[in-house]
Amino acid sequence: MFFIMGISQGRKQLNFDQTVVCRSCGRYGHLEVYQVYSYLSLFFIPVFKWGYSYYVQTSCCDKRIPIDQTLGKELERRRIVSLPENIIPDTYWNNGRKRHCENCGFETDEDYQFCPKCGAHLD
Repeated sequence: MFFIMGISQGRKQLNFDQTVVCRSCGRYGHLEVYQVYSYLSLFFIPVFKWGYSYYVQTSCCDKRIPIDQTLGKELERRRIVSLPENIIPDTYWNNGRKRHCENCGFETDEDYQFCPKCGAHLD
C-alpha cells in the first residue's frame, strides 16, 4: 500500500476590493487582499493548512504589501469594509523621488529603468 501526499503553498483572494488612486503610478487601481498558506495534501486533497499570512496587492502596478495577521483575519471575516490610506507604508511608493540620467541630464518622477530621452540605464 502506498500514499500520495505532498506539501505545497496556496493563495486565496479574499472578498475585498477598494478603489484607490495609486500614489506610485498615479492611476486608478484596486486594493485586493490575499491570504497565503501552506498545506498538506493526501491523495491531492488538502488535509491540513498552516502558516497563514496576508498581503495587499494593487491592481494597477502589482505592488505587494504584507499586512498584519490580525488585520487580515478581520478582512477575511468582513468586519472591515475599507482600509485606511496609511496601510501602505511610504517605503512602498515612489515618494516623489526624482531619477536623474547621468548621460543626458534628464530628470523624471516616473519609475523608469531606462531614460526615455537617450536610453541609458537610470540609477
